[in-house]
Amino acid sequence: MRIARFSIDGNVAFGAVEGEKQDELVLDIIKGIPFADFELSGTKVPVSKVRLLPPVLPSKVIAFGRNYAEHARELGNEVPDAPFAFFKPSTSVIGPGDEIQYPSFSQEVHHEAELAVVIGRMCREVPRARVKDVIFGYTCANDITARDVQKREKQWARAKGFDTSCPLGPWVETDIDLAAAGDLTVQLTVNGAQRQLGRTSEMIHPIEDLIVNISEAMTLLPGDVILTGTPAGVGPLNVGDEVAVTIEGIGTLTNKVVKRG
Repeated sequence: MRIARFSIDGNVAFGAVEGEKQDELVLDIIKGIPFADFELSGTKVPVSKVRLLPPVLPSKVIAFGRNYAEHARELGNEVPDAPFAFFKPSTSVIGPGDEIQYPSFSQEVHHEAELAVVIGRMCREVPRARVKDVIFGYTCANDITARDVQKREKQWARAKGFDTSCPLGPWVETDIDLAAAGDLTVQLTVNGAQRQLGRTSEMIHPIEDLIVNISEAMTLLPGDVILTGTPAGVGPLNVGDEVAVTIEGIGTLTNKVVKRG
C-alpha cells in the first residue's frame, strides 16, 4: 500500500494512494493514523486536488554516511568499518513539490539520492532477526548537502541540517519487504539529465545493520526516518534546477531549487 500525507481545504490527513497513471491517482482517506490499526473511509479525492506533504513528520532523521563504496571514494573518503551516523533535524524535512532553498552560507550545494526507511513502532535494541517487524515502509529521500560547509566545518550539523535539506516522499510504500528493499534501483536526475544510478544492493552495511546499530543507542519512534546512504554521482545544484529522485517500486520525489528568501 502507498500511504501519503496530504492537505486539503486546510485539513491534514493520510490516505491510501490508488491508481497507476499520475493524472489518475486518487486518495482513499484513512480513518486515524497509519501507524496503528486503521480503516479506509471510502471517501476518495484526486491527488491532483490536494497538496502532498512529507509522508511522515519524524521526531528525528538518522542518516548514514559513506555507505556506498564508490560514493566514499568519489569524495576522497575512506570506507568506514562500521555504520557512520549523523542527524538531520525535523525542521529540515520538506515534501514532494516543495522548494529546496539554497542556503545563503554555502556556495556548493549537492544532491544525494537515498532510500529512506520509515519506522513503524517504538523500538530499542532491535535484534537483527526482528528488524523487519519495526519497519513501516520505504520512501525516497534527497540528503541535500552544503558540501563546502561540510568540508570546512568538519562536523555536519549546518552542512546537512539546514532548513529544506531533507526532501521526503512522495509517499510511503508498505508492500516492499526487507529482502526486496535490499536490491532496488536508485536514480536521480537534474533537469531531466541522469546524475546518479545505483542499487541498494551496493550498500556496505545493509538495512538490518543500520537499524541494529542505531537502535543500540536510542529509542526509535513511529515515523522516524533512516537514510541509508547515497550511490556515486553526487554533484552540484543551482538555483532553478529541478531535481528528481526515483526509486524502484516506490515512485519519484521532485523538488525545485530556489534562492533562499
